[in-house]
Order: sequence, then structure tokens, then C-alpha cells
Amino acid sequence: MAASPTQMVSRQPASALVPLIASSSLFVAIVMLPLIALFFRLPFKELIPYLQKPMVYKALFISFESTLLTTVISVIIGTPVAYLMAYYQFRGKEMLDSVIDMPVVLPPAVAGIALALVFNRSGLVGSLLTEQGIILSNTFAAVVIAQIFVSSPYFIKAARSGFESINPNLEKASLTLGASRLRTFFQITVPLSTRSLIVGVVITWARALGEFGATLMFAGNTEGKTQTMPLAIYSSFMGTLEPAIVLSCILIITSFIVLISTKFLLKRSAG
Repeated sequence: MAASPTQMVSRQPASALVPLIASSSLFVAIVMLPLIALFFRLPFKELIPYLQKPMVYKALFISFESTLLTTVISVIIGTPVAYLMAYYQFRGKEMLDSVIDMPVVLPPAVAGIALALVFNRSGLVGSLLTEQGIILSNTFAAVVIAQIFVSSPYFIKAARSGFESINPNLEKASLTLGASRLRTFFQITVPLSTRSLIVGVVITWARALGEFGATLMFAGNTEGKTQTMPLAIYSSFMGTLEPAIVLSCILIITSFIVLISTKFLLKRSAG
């Protein structure tokens, strides 16, 4: 009988663990030390006054409002794309897959410039919208568009992985019994790929929350209008450091809570 991974590891000499532990310790130090340093500098006694500063609470509101909208839109437009990639073979599929991956590898500043060239007042699409009285650049809508551009591929990838992991015989049985493809999707496909969909939603939201470059280049950095938390951190870093530290710690705590909650939900769904 083949040995389990745990048994294989236990047979290794203790000395083999030394480089593994050293490498793991180095990684933990690289990740944790900067985060710990932020919390050491966090002005706890002045935390509430800083949260009441217009730049801080406006950035918080814009970030959470825009990322929530971005995540919802990404799920709506990304689910059909993921389904198409998981279930169908067609000419140009590899090209579409590369297009989906492009925003992930594209530098954020380049993404911002590209978005501006399309959606600003003189852009390919923006000029047509401007004629109708619709201006996207330097607006809340531009923030959402930038976030969708950089974060939606993460949901598509996760959803596709979940769809592809489903036993196709289960869906075929549902269709054979007379259920429509749409009913099969919501009653069979979605429940069986819940874990992947949850992961996709969380990663998409987290990526949108941390978006900086594309938003700055396309939507601008106007307080109370397009200034998200990362942009407010950048602006504060250029002047008074304390608001930047407060916002940074809020982002860290929020990300930690979301990660722990997601792991808990996934563990419960698996159990």
C-alpha cells in the first residue's frame, strides 16, 4: 500500500527539516514584520479622531461601496464567461483565456492609461458617451470600472475551476429528467461549486479593495469622489503619516477578518 504524505515526511531525517523551517521562518518574517511595524506605530489614543477626519471616513465609504458594487458586477458578468470556458470548446478559446488573464499580469498603471484612452472624454467610447452627456473619467463609475478591470478575472478563474470539478454525469442526469439548463445550473452546478465561488468572490473583493494604480490613472484621486483607501494612504504618505497608518491598519484588519471568515465558511461547507 502506498505511503501517505505524512508517513513519507516522517521517514525523513530531522536534519532535512532545518532548511524547510529556516525558509518558512524567513517567509513569515518578511510578511509579518512590516505588518507588526504598522501596528506599533498605530496611534491608538487618537484612533477615533483620525477615523472622524473627512479624508479617512470618505475613503472608507467609497472603498466599501465601490468594492461591493464591483464584486456584484463581476459575479454577474463573470459567471457566464466562466461557464462558457468550463463547458464549451470553440475556436478562439485559448485567445479568450489569454484575454481573461491579461488584466492579472498587466501593470496597474498601464491598465489605467488604457482605460483612460477608451473611456475619457476624447477616448474611443468616452467621446461617444460625452456626446450623450455621460462623463466617466474622474467619477465614482470610473473607480468601479477600474476595479472590475483588474479584479473580475480572479472570479472567472475560480468559478471556472469550480464548474470543471463537477461530475458531468450529475448535470446530464438533471437534464435527462427534464430540468432546464438554467434550473440545472442553479440547483446542481452552483451548489456543487459553492466553495470555488466563495473563494472567487472573496479574492475579487480583496483585489478590488487594494486596487491603486489603475484607479489613480483613470479615475483620479479626488477626496470624497474617487479617493479610495489605497489612494488616501498614498496622499497621506506624502504629508501626515498617521492617517496613512490608520487606513493601512484598517485594511489589514479587514483583510484578516475576511480571510478567517472565508476559511470558516469553507470548512463548514466541507463538513
